[in-house]
Amino acid sequence: MSLGDEHDATTGGYGGSGQTRTRLPEPSGDPYGGAHRPGRRTSSRSLVTVVGVVVLLIAAIAFANRGNDGTPSDTTTANKPKAAATAPTGTKPVQSKTWGIPTGFAHDQQGVQSAAANFAVTLGSTDMFHTDTRHFLLEALYTPEAAAKLQGPMDAAYSADFLDKLGLDQDGNAPAGSTFVSRVVPVGTTVQQYNGNTARVDVWYMGLIGMAGEKSTDPVKSTWKTWTFDLQWTGKDWKIVTDTQKDGPAPVPGDDKAASSDEISKAIQEYGGFTYAR
Repeated sequence: MSLGDEHDATTGGYGGSGQTRTRLPEPSGDPYGGAHRPGRRTSSRSLVTVVGVVVLLIAAIAFANRGNDGTPSDTTTANKPKAAATAPTGTKPVQSKTWGIPTGFAHDQQGVQSAAANFAVTLGSTDMFHTDTRHFLLEALYTPEAAAKLQGPMDAAYSADFLDKLGLDQDGNAPAGSTFVSRVVPVGTTVQQYNGNTARVDVWYMGLIGMAGEKSTDPVKSTWKTWTFDLQWTGKDWKIVTDTQKDGPAPVPGDDKAASSDEISKAIQEYGGFTYAR
């Protein structure tokens, strides 16, 4: 889903010249005498000169590469980039899964970010377009109070008319020969509030939604949104209390050639999703 850093590199040239003068013996009476063989001292001096040039070149290349590795030349802290909001830590995101849904997130800021990212993926999947699986997900991801309040409005939102506009039947199924696509790909997360048992987390993500098929009038397209989750620690895991979404931030579209319906369908079937971690 809609995810995605280049650095300009400038190389500098380094060079130098050196000369080695060799004193030849005085010519003999026969100008066409035998060829003269340089002394060992001359060979040593030439070797030293060559080695010196090679060492200088290696040092120059190393210096140039160090300057092109993306490291800022200015060492002041004001110009250094801050650490990424979402960075790998090596900590496992979850210890288990329940019916394919990640569960058992850590009771800390890493855990709450992992929970929010995975909740976005699950709630943005095609499972939400089927009544039975939607009810299950509401009960699994939300607090009991929130799930009870949301079930009615959610069923109304996923109405037969809404499903029909997406090309689905009243049960949320795509027509034969077509593939309905609905995916969320988190790009990053950030904690807005955290006090130990409650938290507010933003998930910036790229989404894919549409119908892949020859007769589709709603082709798969990408969207960029931010999903905000208010979460609560229930004593065993993080649960959703409320959630809202807003558009963006969206990058400038690239010049990528749009894939065919068959290519999109094949990609959706062949490429699975991930369990996301802070």
